[in-house]
Amino acid sequence: MAKDLKYAFLIEMYSPVLTENQRSMMEMYYYEDLSLAEIADNCGISRQGVRDSIKRGESALKDLEDKLGFAEKQLKVDRAIYKIRQCAKEIVWMNNKYSYISDIEVSANDILSALDTLEE
Repeated sequence: MAKDLKYAFLIEMYSPVLTENQRSMMEMYYYEDLSLAEIADNCGISRQGVRDSIKRGESALKDLEDKLGFAEKQLKVDRAIYKIRQCAKEIVWMNNKYSYISDIEVSANDILSALDTLEE
């Protein structure tokens, strides 16, 4: 079973919809990088039982993301924040290099501060 690491992000977004066993096994599989056999030993069940539980969890997460799209929206927001942050830093750098105008630096730093609050 090849790991699709998008599920690590989906676990963070939608873990409350998983059963406790599914969540636990998926976290061991995706976050701790344990093999199915290692998870089976830890949980006292068969390797096939672990695989089935993870597959059911993946299916539940995928279905929810297909319906709601929160993870995809969050990725878009994260990319936009990153781009805005890079642009604001470039504005500060160019302002300092070419012709310093304090209002430009204040505005760029205000943008960076606002972005920091979004990421908290």
